Amino acid sequence: MSVHDLMKEYIETGRIKIDKSKHPELTTYHDPCNYARKSERTFGHGYYEEPRWITQQCVDNFVDMHPNRANNYCCGGGGGAWASPYAEERIHYGRVKAKQIKDTEAKLLVAPCHNCRDQIMKAITPEYDLDVETFYLWELLSEAIVVEPWSEEEIEKSRAEAAAQWEAFGVELDEEEDDDDDWVPPET
Repeated sequence: MSVHDLMKEYIETGRIKIDKSKHPELTTYHDPCNYARKSERTFGHGYYEEPRWITQQCVDNFVDMHPNRANNYCCGGGGGAWASPYAEERIHYGRVKAKQIKDTEAKLLVAPCHNCRDQIMKAITPEYDLDVETFYLWELLSEAIVVEPWSEEEIEKSRAEAAAQWEAFGVELDEEEDDDDDWVPPET
């Protein structure tokens, strides 16, 4: 299972709740070569729709780059280029992606690949004077999650489920004493 599938499942099943108002800015999505075209060629499934869907669950204002999906432009940071000593060439190659980003007028860009994120955020954005903030997909999602405290019933239910799981796996846990109330800070 891909992290894209897992995040999508958590949203669809209601395991996590999202507040779209956390990201009001116009947002676009960059298709990384590895998760998109390479995954499609290697595994028979490119991650084009899942990350877009996740992004659109986290924001109200979404605009796609053109071209996109399998035809989206490479940012210039993949294939080991980000870690290579050829920064000038890498940044020059990224000019096409910079124009594509500018054309969207987005203020927030989602790039799930670490090479793409670094190339766009640390090289292309300053070099081509882009007015955009770059996020990982998981980072966008984590900032949009609504955190609600659990009720006592939910806490007890989760403890019972955990105990049953440990028992099913044959794991015996040592009971720990709760010494937090007796803790005294060391003297300096």
